[in-house]
Amino acid sequence: MRLTLHHVPAAQGLRWMAQGWTVFRRAPLAFSALLALYLVAMLVATLLPVLGPILALGGLPLLSLVYMLHTHQALQGRPLGFGLWLQPFKLSAERTRAQLSLGALYVTGTVGIMLLGHWVDGGAMAHLEEALTAIAPNAPDAAEQTQHLMVAALGNDRLLLGVLIRLMGAVLLSVPFWHAPALVHWGGQGALQALFSSTVGLWRNRAAFVLNGLAWLGVLLAVSLVLGVVSGLLGTPALLQMLVMPVMLFMASVFYAGLYFMFVDSFRFMAEPPAATPAA
Repeated sequence: MRLTLHHVPAAQGLRWMAQGWTVFRRAPLAFSALLALYLVAMLVATLLPVLGPILALGGLPLLSLVYMLHTHQALQGRPLGFGLWLQPFKLSAERTRAQLSLGALYVTGTVGIMLLGHWVDGGAMAHLEEALTAIAPNAPDAAEQTQHLMVAALGNDRLLLGVLIRLMGAVLLSVPFWHAPALVHWGGQGALQALFSSTVGLWRNRAAFVLNGLAWLGVLLAVSLVLGVVSGLLGTPALLQMLVMPVMLFMASVFYAGLYFMFVDSFRFMAEPPAATPAA
């Protein structure tokens, strides 16, 4: 099979959202449980010193591929299950090594971005996290302490620059890894080749991906506004805290369910033309 790039119009970015929602509705519990399982596994893994956080972070590229496999299965009417987590490692030793290499490269890139942000802000982010963690949740002035720390953080230019570098670094790092696991799994590409192909694929359809990102940002802001208004009208701030996690889990699952459509619209698999027979 020969892999070719495919161009889509900008409006396809909105269709990806609709397609993700459509396939999510076929098995909402299965798609939501997939992300919930990963989050729980990540929390458990972080209990292990050093190795735990590395495993949790390195599993993110695999998570995107497993969601694509779930979408692929759902479209074909096949059963979904946690066994799909093992499917990427059942094809060949070469593809298994490539998937593991992607995880290692993702960890390396993420750690590099975090270290750069830490160097830029002089450790201000780490100090802010420690101060927020030290606030007792049941303290009478917990809200005031948190507000004071956040106001002080907004006045720290180095901290804001460090946050910006972390955010931009995460966005840029996601570009080569966006399609890479799928290109290894279905395209048989090596890790570095898949990273390059993913970058080219996103750049070629950058208008659709930007529109998709802006649309999801708009949905996120709208949902946050609605939750805030409802919580304020009811006078129960605790309700907002209770709703945030399931709502974010729901939205993230719909987003991940649409990754498969982004991949199949960006790349085409074509049969290799038959070799010409030599003339007699």
